[in-house]
Amino acid sequence: METKDKYSRIAKLFDKMEEKMPMNKIKEKGIDTLSGKILEVGIGSGATLKYYGKNSDVTGIDFSIGMLNIAKEKAEALDLKNIKLLEMDIENMSFANETFDSVFSSCVFCTVPNPKKGISEIYRVLKKGGKVVFIEHMKSKNPILNIALKFLNIFTTWILGTSLLRETEKTIRESGFTKVRSENVMLGDVVRFIVAEK
Repeated sequence: METKDKYSRIAKLFDKMEEKMPMNKIKEKGIDTLSGKILEVGIGSGATLKYYGKNSDVTGIDFSIGMLNIAKEKAEALDLKNIKLLEMDIENMSFANETFDSVFSSCVFCTVPNPKKGISEIYRVLKKGGKVVFIEHMKSKNPILNIALKFLNIFTTWILGTSLLRETEKTIRESGFTKVRSENVMLGDVVRFIVAEK
């Protein structure tokens, strides 16, 4: 079964968990810094939609139609008329070059099959001078933490196709962004708040 189908099957359960995540305040902080025409990649079931203003110009994409259906219900309930929700693969986005002023990504690159390609696509669709906020969990620099992550990774990879051992910050820095700022926000340096500019 493909990863996107796994997420569609557990969409309702995932949504309930997502709404209660301790990381949500960090997501709200990230979204508050975005402006202009915004793209949220891997928007999932739309747990972040409540943080956008009614006049925000937001496009959200996800590869799971089951997740997107829940997100669409939330957008309608929140009366967010300027939100566009599209089924799309981050590795092959259909947007023209330099379409967006800001991009938001939260716990996405643990699941993207080819993270380098996905981040390169974000770089492509971002305008010059634009900004990306990544809130991502990844491999630690602490070997003790990595022992636990390696053990858990056996289950997350099998159940959801999600890796806990990605080196996402390194990939971001290698993808052409001129300014990258990183802050450790949870579990030591496992969860990082990264701002990258083009």
